Amino acid sequence: MLIIIEGQDATGKDTEAALLKNYLEISGEEVVHYSESGTGSSDEFVQKIASLNYKSDYGIDKKTRVLLYLVNRYEQWKKLAEPALKDGKTVIITRNWFSTLIYEGYGTGVSKSFIKKIHHDLMPEKYFNPDKIVILTLSDEERKKRLLSQGKRSEEFFKTKDFEFQKKINKAYLEVAKDYSIETLDSTGTPEEVFEKLKKLFKI
Repeated sequence: MLIIIEGQDATGKDTEAALLKNYLEISGEEVVHYSESGTGSSDEFVQKIASLNYKSDYGIDKKTRVLLYLVNRYEQWKKLAEPALKDGKTVIITRNWFSTLIYEGYGTGVSKSFIKKIHHDLMPEKYFNPDKIVILTLSDEERKKRLLSQGKRSEEFFKTKDFEFQKKINKAYLEVAKDYSIETLDSTGTPEEVFEKLKKLFKI
């Protein structure tokens, strides 16, 4: 089973994924979880690409950044998700190609058709057809509060963008959710409260 948890920065994607992983493992499932950002990866190559994308702008062209995200996305899919799915395990991924579509497409102006094309040219069909997917959402004010509370973690490239940019990204996530018929879930509240809502949404 393939599960995708998407959402803007500070919506609690990895926290909810960890709770879900633990819950499913207690139920007897074998679960693999990773974040497509690659910032927490133990893979040296993935870490290096993630560092280029998240730690600074490095003067990187917008399309180059899209390609770097795709490199990490494909690399982790081949190394982690694909083998696990073949073995009958559950795979939980935080973020997917919608993050690039939204941040680079809606956010920085890279052609959305270009982003869509290169992803569909490279990623397998299963990647685009998860068994369960949700977009976590927050109000603009709550997200701003959470980002401020993250301290150094908020120094990542897109987290340093101004409030108007963050509002634009929030709006884009809601638009994509509608266009692709994806359920959204308000992640206001404690992680445990949000997880209870997530379990109901996923019917698990």
